[in-house]
Amino acid sequence: MERENKRVLFKLYTEKDVRKLVMRLREEYDEAARVQLEAAETLKEENRTLRARVLELEEERSGALAAFQAAEREREEIRQEGEKTLENDRRELVLLKEKCRLMLQTLERRYPDEEDTRMLSAFLDSLGAPPPDEDTGFDLEEVTSPKGPLDLKKLCLDLGLTEDDDEG
Repeated sequence: MERENKRVLFKLYTEKDVRKLVMRLREEYDEAARVQLEAAETLKEENRTLRARVLELEEERSGALAAFQAAEREREEIRQEGEKTLENDRRELVLLKEKCRLMLQTLERRYPDEEDTRMLSAFLDSLGAPPPDEDTGFDLEEVTSPKGPLDLKKLCLDLGLTEDDDEG
């Protein structure tokens, strides 16, 4: 009986109908394959575009990182330069203050009762001394009571206030 059903099935379609069906299926398959190939090409093109954009972004990131690192180095250099300038200015002020004190001592010896001398003394006292924990690199005792003649040029060179004219 099964064999008879198969024959009947096959008798429902003519060879021409089967060829038409196969042809239609082939056309549908070819169309589906063409659509899939177009979609694959579109995806490949989009992938190339995205890869190019990723490369651009990586270059930008590298450039930004390099700029940030350069700015950080420059900031550190400026900070160090500022610290050096501050230290030199502070030493220069200490030296100037001590020079004024020495001049004041000379003036007080010559003119002990003069109002200007007392005003200068009060002004110098108002400047105050550096905090005791701060090393100025300046020995007041050596300036006020030198063991030998005071060499101001050497002192200024040591404090970085002047440059040696004999150097390059």
